[in-house]
Formats: sequence, structure tokens, C-alpha cells
Amino acid sequence: MGKRAEAFLKIFGAVYREYQARLGERIDFEDMVLRATAHVESGRYQSPFRHILVDEFQDISTGRARLIQALKAQHADARIFAVGDDWQSIYRFAGSDIHIMRNFGDEFGGTFAGETGIHRTVDLGRTFRSVDKIALAARLFVLRNPAQISKKVVPAGEANQPAIRISLTHRETADEALDRALTSLSTFHSPSDRSASVLLLGRYRSIKPDLGRLQKKHPSLSLSFKTIHASKGLEADHVIILGADNSRMGFPSQIVDDLLLTLVSPEAEPFENAEERRVMYVAMTRARNTVTILASEAQPSIFVRELIDDPRYEIKHPHGASEQQHICSQCGGRLIYMPGKGGSGWYRCEHVKLCGNRMPACPQCGAGLPLRDTKTGEMTCPACGAGQPACPNCSEGWLTKRRGRYGVFLGCVRFPDCRGKAKMRAPR
Repeated sequence: MGKRAEAFLKIFGAVYREYQARLGERIDFEDMVLRATAHVESGRYQSPFRHILVDEFQDISTGRARLIQALKAQHADARIFAVGDDWQSIYRFAGSDIHIMRNFGDEFGGTFAGETGIHRTVDLGRTFRSVDKIALAARLFVLRNPAQISKKVVPAGEANQPAIRISLTHRETADEALDRALTSLSTFHSPSDRSASVLLLGRYRSIKPDLGRLQKKHPSLSLSFKTIHASKGLEADHVIILGADNSRMGFPSQIVDDLLLTLVSPEAEPFENAEERRVMYVAMTRARNTVTILASEAQPSIFVRELIDDPRYEIKHPHGASEQQHICSQCGGRLIYMPGKGGSGWYRCEHVKLCGNRMPACPQCGAGLPLRDTKTGEMTCPACGAGQPACPNCSEGWLTKRRGRYGVFLGCVRFPDCRGKAKMRAPR
């Protein structure tokens, strides 16, 4: 990597030497692992152990794997029993290497009848936490990556309604959307006399909301916030995932690791967003009863789009400013609802920098977008059912009163893109 890597190594060298100087005669955790491995490999330490048990095996690093291999190598009859879930491997930044678990037989397997890599796998597929509509949806989601180890999942119970909900929000209404989600959860039946627990999860700590304000507003709920990484091992009645947006610090995160980290990090996976997908799996499976995902309507993340587009996830229809997806007639993008200050909103194309298409919302309800009935040719709002006179020139617009040089007439709401018009009918 040329001069940039050389400059980094100069700085790193100075920091490393100072770190070692401050350690003095003491050792840190990685030193413990490395020195222990050296003692075992050299024979200085003779292991009495024939059974080696490893927990949280999905977080194994190369250095710790080497220690286990050294202990096993001292006894031909040594056995390794490892418990782990590769679906929850989310600590590559700390050195965990998912490839070690995926290649368990090659790394730790035994030899029998001339064959190497002999081992046995037992699924621990029963979950005592999540209902079926969460557990099975999360399984489907994480197994989109074919490199993940497949296993059956037995849910903790059955839900009689969709358990994963998506709420599409705007920047200026994000707080309101969170309030609505919490209000909805406060009416959810709790199996005991305790307050229902709600775990708010963010990809980054910076997205943490004002818990004090929210707790005062929703006293019947027990609220807490964690980053998704910090929530591993925790559970709650309900989970709300915040900020699932298509942005640099959204979810999945679009922050790209510096290439210099490849010098010390485990090999990256070829599947796009492989670890971020597992982070999402961890977030979803913290919940017992429901998962609510808050995402930008203008820029929902690719994970949110996947959940919405695939009916197998059984997602409750996204609710927010606009219930229905509308296609931009000019570029094929989505028309996004934008709330107006006076109550009545409007729609703009999601490709706002490339396409200038805009449409007013229904003049009756101020939220829906009137659509043309292909049989009758009439324009009807799907939100309130109000009808509007159809434009004779285009298929998207409707006629509204306008004033021109020769008086009042009916003109298309898409003017000046469409110049469709009609004469005002004289009152009877």
C-alpha cells in the first residue's frame, strides 16, 4: 500500500513501543493467549485434559484457535466440544474469524479409518425466546447468505398476527413515529403483571433517543437502549430497531473499513453485507413478541426493502405517511409522501436530485394519491375514497380549478408538465 502504509507503520511503531513500555513486566490478555500457546506447543506445559469445551465458538480468533489446537495435539484421544452460532458472529473488528467455525472439521477434526476432519454436528435449534413469526423470519433472513451454516429452528411459540412491523418515517416526524410505535406496544397484552419491556436498538450509540422523555410519556412500558452489539445475549418483550436507513451510519452501516485493517483483520467474506446481515439477525432475535423497524421512507435500507418485498417474511404492511407504494411516471422511482405544514402534503420522486417530478396529495384527505381506475377512467383516492375529475391528457393527473386570462377553468394538477384542461360547467 505504498507510502500511506509506511506512514501508518511509523506512527503505529511509536504507539506500540510506548504501550509495551507502560506494560512493563505486566502482560495483557492477548499476551496471555500467545504465551500459553507457546508453552503448550513447546511442551513446557503438559496438558492433562482429554475433553476441551469451548463456549461462544463463533467469536473464536486465530490466536485462540491455535491454543486449542496445541492442547488437542498433545493427546491423540483428546476431544473438543464447541458451542457456537455462526449466525451471531458479529465481532470481526475484534479479531473473530467466522471461517474457523465454518471449517471446523478441517481445523479440529479427528482421524479415523484413514480419513481426516472427522467430526459431528448437533443442532441446538430450539429457541426459548422468539415466537415463530420472528424466529423463522430471522432464519430466512440470515440464510440468504449461502455460506451460513443451515439449521432448523423450533420457535418458542406461535403468533396469531404479524410480529415484525415496519414504520416508514420522515426526518421531521421520526420522533412522532417512535411515539406511535411505543403507544401501540403499550396496548399489547403482557402475560404477567409486570411492565412490558421494550429494547430500543441502534447500530450506533449516537442514535440513542431521550429515554427520560419517552419513559414519562409511556409509563406502562419498561424502556432501555443498547447498541445492537451490546445487546447480544439480552432479550425483551418487544424490540424497536432505530435508523434502518440507506445512509453512511444507517443499517446496514456503509462505513468501509480502512484497507490498512486488512493487515490484521480476518479474511473478509465475499457475500455483500455478510456481517451486517448477522447483526440484523441478532437485533431481531432479541425480541419475544414483536419487532418494529423504523426506517426512512425516502431512503429505506436494503434490508428494509428486502423485508417489505418478500412476502415470506410476513411483514405487517409498512405504515407511515403513505400506505401505498406509488411509481414515478417519469423515471420509474418511488413517489415519497412529504407532509405539508398546513396538513395537506405532496409527493416527490425519491430521485430528487435527478428527477423533479412532484404531485399534490388528495385535496380531500391531504395524504392519499388519487389513482385512475383502468375500467372507468375515474380518479379515486385509495386513502379516503374521494373522486377527482380525470385529466384528459395524462394518466396521473386530475383537474382542479385554475384562473387564466379568460377566467376560471379546469386544469391538470401536473401543470406545466401537463397542459390538460377542460371548461367549467355552468351551474344548473
